[in-house]
Amino acid sequence: MRAAGRTGAAPADGGRGIFTPELLDRCISCGFCLPACPTYVRTGVETSSPRGRIDLMRALESGELPDDDPTVQEESSFCLGCRACEPVCPAGVQYGALLEEWRDHTWHAGRARGSLRRRALLAPLLWAANRPWRLRIMGLVRRPARRRAGREGADGTGGHQLMLGCFERALFPKVSRAAVELLPDLQVDPRQGCCGALHAHNGDVARGERLATDLADRPGRIVSTAGGCAAHLAAVAGRDRVLDYSEALLERGPVPGPIIVDGRPARIGLQDSCHLRNGLGVSAAPRNVLDTLGDYVEIPGAGDCCGAAGTYAILRPRDSRRVLAAKLAALTDLDLDFLVVMNPGCQRQLMKAVRRARLRTKVVHLAELVASARAGHR
Repeated sequence: MRAAGRTGAAPADGGRGIFTPELLDRCISCGFCLPACPTYVRTGVETSSPRGRIDLMRALESGELPDDDPTVQEESSFCLGCRACEPVCPAGVQYGALLEEWRDHTWHAGRARGSLRRRALLAPLLWAANRPWRLRIMGLVRRPARRRAGREGADGTGGHQLMLGCFERALFPKVSRAAVELLPDLQVDPRQGCCGALHAHNGDVARGERLATDLADRPGRIVSTAGGCAAHLAAVAGRDRVLDYSEALLERGPVPGPIIVDGRPARIGLQDSCHLRNGLGVSAAPRNVLDTLGDYVEIPGAGDCCGAAGTYAILRPRDSRRVLAAKLAALTDLDLDFLVVMNPGCQRQLMKAVRRARLRTKVVHLAELVASARAGHR
């Protein structure tokens, strides 16, 4: 669960009330986060590390730096928000929550050119995700999974309900259809709205939490096919309410397989979803599923960000491509049949990259590959 009272928290002594004090004070500046941070590894610049950014947050909180300071504006945007610093932090710093508070403040208080540009680029996405009826219109043509009757759970709470990702239902509607095919007792309500991850990650924490709360008010546990959505919803509603699709598959089992390509088990790799791995702690479950589907190949740096990072690829395309470069080099060497993803942003990013590089590897969501195995793909 998120720390209570994050939005509008009481300021620390002499502070401005931008950040929740107990979150900001937890960092001990040890530096364990430095080698885990993709922007620090690429630049070697201290302010582009989690430790350096927390120092900027502290200076912003104390008033030492103004809201429109160029470094403050740049670093809040340059950060991928991948949260790779969290699993390696001995002090348990909730960096993702701090980053959301930082972006929330710069969104509402910032007037620098970068902030205004960010607003302009994100406005259409946030507008579309703000109301459930707009999301339904997005899905009318693409036809994601529709309503199905699901059996009630043993505790009378309504069993499981599939969360339809906002843009996943428009960009990759086959994912939700495959998810329901494999787990036919999932309840699907097309009237559901956005989980709020898009808002919280980009500067509107309060709206993001309200949308997550609205979605969590539905009974039963929620199954997600989007890592970023799952992590955000779990932070608001509680981890016990949220399952990643790979966890639901293993819970319901058995998983079909294997997939045969040219008379041999398919070579399959996985790109972790950053928020799923670092925020929700889910990394073993998808690998356990893939082990049954073919010859699983661990990609070097599979847990490193692919550069999609939600809206990062839209807001900072050049930096996104630089982060992606090392990933693409590894994929070229491995010559995989399938590259499996757990998040629509990663899927879009890697599909475009693989197509540009003219690799034979096919990028698919886990649900799509499992459905293909069930259909007897050869």
